[in-house]
Amino acid sequence: MRLWLEWLRCVRHLRPSCSRSRTFAWLVLVLAAWSTRLDRAGVTSFIRILRFAPGAYRRLLHLFHSSALSLEHLTALWARLVMRLFSPYLAGAYLVCLADGVKAPKEGRKMPAVRSLHQSADSNSKPPFIMGHSFQAISLLVRSASGHIAAVPLAARIHEGLVWSNRDRRTLLDRLVELFLSLAGLSDRKVLLVADAYYASGKVIRPLLRQGHHLLTRARMNTVAYLPPEPEKLRRRGRPRLYGDKVRLRDLLAAPDLFHTAPSPIAGESHTTLHYCWFDLLWRPVGHEVRFVIVKHPQRGVMILMTTDTDLDPLDAIVLYSHRFKIETGFRQAIQVLGAYAYHFWMEAMDPIRRRSGDQHLHMKSEDYRRGVRRKMRAYHLYVQIGCIAQGLLIHLAVNHGEHVWRQFRSWLRTMDPTRPPSELVVAYSLRDTLSDFLEDDSQDAALRKILATYTTADKPAALRKAG
Repeated sequence: MRLWLEWLRCVRHLRPSCSRSRTFAWLVLVLAAWSTRLDRAGVTSFIRILRFAPGAYRRLLHLFHSSALSLEHLTALWARLVMRLFSPYLAGAYLVCLADGVKAPKEGRKMPAVRSLHQSADSNSKPPFIMGHSFQAISLLVRSASGHIAAVPLAARIHEGLVWSNRDRRTLLDRLVELFLSLAGLSDRKVLLVADAYYASGKVIRPLLRQGHHLLTRARMNTVAYLPPEPEKLRRRGRPRLYGDKVRLRDLLAAPDLFHTAPSPIAGESHTTLHYCWFDLLWRPVGHEVRFVIVKHPQRGVMILMTTDTDLDPLDAIVLYSHRFKIETGFRQAIQVLGAYAYHFWMEAMDPIRRRSGDQHLHMKSEDYRRGVRRKMRAYHLYVQIGCIAQGLLIHLAVNHGEHVWRQFRSWLRTMDPTRPPSELVVAYSLRDTLSDFLEDDSQDAALRKILATYTTADKPAALRKAG
């Protein structure tokens, strides 16, 4: 029960997002079921793990559509709670956030924002085009007392598939920046955002710099920068030059004298030597100097990193970008372990979409139709946000209470290592063994006890029966 007591202590910080105590009780049950369920079959899996009667199915569906649970307030409370539960990874005086996109396959013909999406992969098992929802997500990089690095999901939103107005010219980059700034504004510290080459754009950099934040990303191999202009000895007519000579970064690879040698600072590469160099050059999309770091790795090849923080040490930039894969590891856990994107909410009044269709244009639809789409989109976002919270709570128990999780773990894994923080899967197994004790605890809130007394069935699943 120790793990559940710590879990419940954290969840109670989310109470202000619910306008009714009964709504919060349902939120607690959903988070508990999410953290322990045996499968990823949407809301029905919550029914099975909680051993509820079928009548609770509609109640659970109503939670994701209820106006008594505020999505914006819940997201803000969760972001602030993450700052208290974890020790953030710092790059100087900056917090470090990770940004990336993920595609959730959906075949529903009456699901708003479902559209044809392209996915690039080296595997032949993945089709080049799928129907689904396109998410963009933000995670916070954290460090445990033992030095373990993890990415805690803060929020994920669907940023593609719907066109509300022909006057709306925002791109995916603009929407990602809006999501990031809304989360970064909740902290007193400035943030260094780490993202892949897709986000190396002036549309991302300029809004971040206006708020005092910075971006670290990978630059394309054909990137061109400029030296500062040489001062003119005689004043000439016209505007002074803004840019000096052009520099093709790819051409610098052929100049070995420019490179420094150092042991790889990346974890697990103690016997690897890197060759790197850096230059502060003018980049035309933003109009001022940025720092380019060119890295030659003996196994991974050549990479060009770009950061707007010209005070960032080149080796620190290499280490920070090496942590970018943590958000992709989090996506894999969210999809394969928690099922955070496995929702199946339909809109009965929606016009069916066709396969391989693109964005759904809503500016010619009635206000009732648009209101129904907004309600369904909010349900999608709320479902995924609660999934992010459930995953973050499992990471908290793994990082900050890992020893107790391993002691509670009653199963076996071929690759298990009790000296390292457990995975979300191990924490879920440990919580599942004592779920029945948590639900039957007499000290629970009155609203929660009433729901359990109303919907709990007499039979208990085999996964929840106590051994021996």
